[in-house]
Amino acid sequence: MAQFPDDDIEKTRSALAPTMDAMASILPWVGKTQPARYPPELNKRWQTACRNLADGWSKHGRSAPETIRPRVFALLAVAIETGEADCLRFGETLASVADHLEHKAPGNRLSAALSAATEALLDEGGLENPHFGERLRHFTGRLETALRPSSKPGERSDVLDRLFVQDAEERVARMHEALEVLPIDVYAIELEASELIQHAEQIEMWGIYHLTRQVLNFTLQLGDASEAVQDQAARDIEQQLLLIEEALRSVEY
Repeated sequence: MAQFPDDDIEKTRSALAPTMDAMASILPWVGKTQPARYPPELNKRWQTACRNLADGWSKHGRSAPETIRPRVFALLAVAIETGEADCLRFGETLASVADHLEHKAPGNRLSAALSAATEALLDEGGLENPHFGERLRHFTGRLETALRPSSKPGERSDVLDRLFVQDAEERVARMHEALEVLPIDVYAIELEASELIQHAEQIEMWGIYHLTRQVLNFTLQLGDASEAVQDQAARDIEQQLLLIEEALRSVEY
């Protein structure tokens, strides 16, 4: 093993001294348990109320929304005891959700937001979870957004729109490919167009729905005996696919 000169070792020790001193000063705090912010009994009641709400929503929320109200207000009562602004705002937002559920079926956005919120409430530590306040603020905002009327028909979400656009772009690409082979793959065009029409109808993308219906109409002409009619139909389909691509690019998500 190589031997290092004593003066090099001493220089290294001198250089590291400030770092070692800093580490030594914080070591007593590393394993030290942080003091509880809330009384253990209060935290226990919070966790119990969270479990009851999560169970109620997962088992009865959609079929019997009136069962959610007492569980929400049990949680709100504990939130008031904490005196924390984030807890109070979250509890009040849940109360608004309970009111909404008793008068109207939850849409996709609200169902997803409430499911995510009730699941997050079960995280270990309850009120003492180090990310507690941050998560409450996140889910409060998400629930408030879900309660506001959607600007998109059918309670569509940005995620759903993005998935639709991605799927539609792939189908349009396959229809382009079907037009390029000889003879034209009529079956593939009909299949992809029919699937795209169905998906567009489900989420009320009526512009793309009607554009794709026209693709099917032109596809019927590909079986004509006249070569001129077939060529014109192929050009019409190609043009229609370009219009669909333009419409897909205009979808905001």
